[in-house]
Order: sequence, then C-alpha cells, then structure tokens
Amino acid sequence: MEIRMLGPLSARTEQAPFAPTAGKPRQILAMLAMCPNQVVPVGTLMEELWGTRVTRGAQTTLQTYIVQLRRLLAAALGDEARDPKEILVTRQGGYLLQVPRSAVDVQVFEDLAVQGRAAFSRGEDVRAAELLNRAVRMWRGPALVDVPRGAVLEIEAMRLAESRLGTLELRIDADLRLGLEAQLLTELTALTAHHPLHEGLHSQAMVALYRCGRQAQATDVYRALRVRLVGELGVEPSARMQRLHQAVLRADPALDAPSGHGPRSTYHLFAA
Repeated sequence: MEIRMLGPLSARTEQAPFAPTAGKPRQILAMLAMCPNQVVPVGTLMEELWGTRVTRGAQTTLQTYIVQLRRLLAAALGDEARDPKEILVTRQGGYLLQVPRSAVDVQVFEDLAVQGRAAFSRGEDVRAAELLNRAVRMWRGPALVDVPRGAVLEIEAMRLAESRLGTLELRIDADLRLGLEAQLLTELTALTAHHPLHEGLHSQAMVALYRCGRQAQATDVYRALRVRLVGELGVEPSARMQRLHQAVLRADPALDAPSGHGPRSTYHLFAA
C-alpha cells in the first residue's frame, strides 16, 4: 500500500487506487494517514470536517464516510483476503489506519529528515546530503494541495511546509560543507527570489557567491534583503546577518572553508 500526501493526494494498494474523490472522505483519509497506527479521536475528525459547526447528526455522517472509505479500500484490495476493517480500524473513541510507516510518504520524509539532521550533527556531510536530498525529492508540490483543509489539516500542511524548507536549507548547508558552492548558485538564486525575507537562504547565497569569487554580488544579496526587511517589516537584518555582511566586506578567512563538523549551519557561522 502507498499513500502520498506531499503534493496531490494519492492512495493505492498493489492492485488499484482507492483515494476518494469527495472532499470530506479525502480529509478523513489524510487525517488518518498523517499518524498511521494511532487512534485519531472522533472529536478531532469532526473538528477537521465541520469546525465549530458540528450538527447533531455529524457523528452518523462521519460513520458513513468511514463506510465509504472501506468500500473503496475493499474494491482496491481485489482478491486479497484482507478485511478492510483490519486496515481502517474502529477503536474506542476513534479510528486508525493500520499500515506500515513506510507506506506513507509523510512518514518516510520525516524519518529521512531526522536521520539527515543526525548525520549533519555528526559531521557526516556526504551521508547528510544524501539523506536530506532524498527527503526533499519526495515532494511533488505543496502538501495536501488538492485536499480541503479544516483547522487540523491546515496546521499540518503549514508544519510540513516549514519542515520541507528547513530540510532543504540543511541539505544546502551539507553541500556547502562539501565545497559544492558553484553547483548551488542557480538553486540559491531561485530560492532567495521565492523566499525574499528568509535570512538563512540569503546567508547561504552570500557564502556561495563569496567562495566563487563574487564578493560584490554577495554584498548585493545582503543589501537587497535589508531593503525588503526594512521596507516590508520595518526591521533590520539580524545581528548574525550583519556580522556575515561585515565578514564578506573584510574578506574574513573564516568564509573560505566549510564551516566544519558539528551542528553549525551557514546561518550560524557568525553567531555571537
């Protein structure tokens, strides 16, 4: 079985797909797949589906959606001698989806990200870059992009988006520690344009440009960031970004080499 949520929702057994087309059953499937093998309380599901407007018959309607999902699952299982009730399981007070973590792309992404961060902290940069790159490449678009989202799934989608960006940023840090700055310039140019207020990505772009002999462009990146921060938010760049800018201006030797082993990122290169 495979359930994918890092992009459009898809779900299939080895034989056939079973993702519902209707909005609320898609929400329920996404909610259950977010935490496989854990009970999702009925109250949490109803909050996701109806928010504060839960009607008297909401629980019965929820049960109807569960039956619909089981029917789709039964059809997708085909000749497999498995009862859908053993996969979409009723428990006291809620429901759970009984599938391996490896069947859900969100779980695989999070496991790879955790392993990659651990490798980065140990100074295993090649291993970290490999794991983090595998995690980032699992994404096919924004999480749950074609699923209606109530309060619960909206928070999950935001959390995953933040995790995706943090994982990508750490993978770039691993690549910088491997001396791959020239290969990163195009990617960082696009990322800083897409995230114009993100100091971490801008610090990486500055370091990559500096190491490629483009000191003036590195300072331009800082100045453009400062203009946007002051103009849009009314704040100056952080102290560490200002220190990085000064390091670029004076050609600090600390910029010439990878930041070394341990948990330090590019953004923390000139932390106090």
